[in-house]
Amino acid sequence: MLNRRAVLAGTVSLALLSACSDNGGDGSADASKGGAVGIAMPTRASDRWLTDGKSVVQSLKSRGYKTKLVYGDDDPKTQVSQIKELIEQGVDALIIAAIDNRSLDAVLQRAADADIAVISYDRLILGTRNVDYYVSFDNEMVGRVQAHYIIEKLGLEDGKGPFNIELFAGSHDDNNTKYFFDGSMALLQPFLDNGKLVVPSGQTELDQITTLRWDGRTAQRRMSGILAKSYGDRKVDAVLSPYDGISRGVLSALKSAGYGSGGRPLPVITGQDAELDSVKSIIAGQQSQTVYKDVRQLAQAAATMVDDVLHEREPEVDNGTDYDNGVKAVPAVLLQPTSVDKTNYDVLVKSEYFTEAQLK
Repeated sequence: MLNRRAVLAGTVSLALLSACSDNGGDGSADASKGGAVGIAMPTRASDRWLTDGKSVVQSLKSRGYKTKLVYGDDDPKTQVSQIKELIEQGVDALIIAAIDNRSLDAVLQRAADADIAVISYDRLILGTRNVDYYVSFDNEMVGRVQAHYIIEKLGLEDGKGPFNIELFAGSHDDNNTKYFFDGSMALLQPFLDNGKLVVPSGQTELDQITTLRWDGRTAQRRMSGILAKSYGDRKVDAVLSPYDGISRGVLSALKSAGYGSGGRPLPVITGQDAELDSVKSIIAGQQSQTVYKDVRQLAQAAATMVDDVLHEREPEVDNGTDYDNGVKAVPAVLLQPTSVDKTNYDVLVKSEYFTEAQLK
């Protein structure tokens, strides 16, 4: 059998040209009996990542694979050690959602030396040639969906304004942060330029608005500081938040400052990941919106890709050139997100993401 990485190097270009993949294959589950896949997830502090881990395991097991699931608990060094241990245990492939996407080059060289395929899951791993594929949602589209919601709710395209807005971004060491931000600002920047949107804090650059580890408490402290220093008699009309956990932190700060009561309405607040607490908040009229990314579909896409790679088939990809990790363009499968607010949250029930009982 050819070395798996030699096969990948020869087949990726063919996959991009032909866009065809044998994703079925009778007996593929039987052929994979005994194969093991290591799954490294970033944290157990988010419902979203717990769902991802469970979904990836289920998708792989349905194809006949054994799985080894670990969580790095937001510690990059812990995740590196876990990946090293998975390599030593002899897994056939790795699915990795990185905590610090620039910290994995050395350990992934070990994976390459052991001929272990590496799938970068949702967060693009940077600075290494030893990542074979990337599976995610269209992250710039996520940012655009959030920005469009703000524009629509404020009536900016109808000439309304000016409105006060504050901007939040994800963790500086997560490559998705830039994609979300760039997508949002592509739509919001014209309204900042013409004065229909104003940022009283003056914090508009990405390096000013990141939130380490996407932490809600960190976002709450920053929002409280902004309100104390920059608002006075002003009111917040909108908050661009890239993730539900950050949104909940922002909401806590706003409520502590009197928003949501006494005739002082909460601003428009976006989010992402359709976490249960945030969906309940949307139903209750607090958080305004979230971006629903059905991670079960993402898990299935990752499992299909692993199955293709381990059977030396050509994975079908959506984009082979745009996701450059600083060393190489990583072939990517990209799924589409859905905007959810109080008017259409039933999509989460219809898709069996949540039950009606869970949302009560």
